[in-house]
Amino acid sequence: MNYKLLANQAIALLENEQDLIANTANISALLYELIEDINWIGFYFVKNNKLVLGPFQGKVACTKIEIGKGVCGTCVQTKQTQRINDVHAFPGHIACDSASNAELVIPLVFNGEVKGVLDIDSTRFSRFTEEDQIGLENLVSVIMPFLYENI
Repeated sequence: MNYKLLANQAIALLENEQDLIANTANISALLYELIEDINWIGFYFVKNNKLVLGPFQGKVACTKIEIGKGVCGTCVQTKQTQRINDVHAFPGHIACDSASNAELVIPLVFNGEVKGVLDIDSTRFSRFTEEDQIGLENLVSVIMPFLYENI
């Protein structure tokens, strides 16, 4: 995957739009189309000390996740990306889709505060590599100003 090209495509989608929902919807669609072997991708946003479902691509998902619970909640609590090779072995994993076996969750940090997460699931165990993690973390850092500077 050419993550630099992907980041440029994301910027092209975002540079003329300031709406958070529109932008995260388009980013979800772009990534769902271009990242191979995933079955769900989307955003959760921190609201009232919980994660609340935002735009996504894939099957119906959990609408609220407690901070510190599951892979997404752990990501928010630790402010660190969670790359999980086998979600079934993750303590407290929340199975929104039982077909998911691997997960990559990246915190959306703006001005030092976690605003939410980008959550990516795959049916393939150990789907996400270090290269995927670094590439998608870089993508998130590039898009964050477009998502939050004008809110």
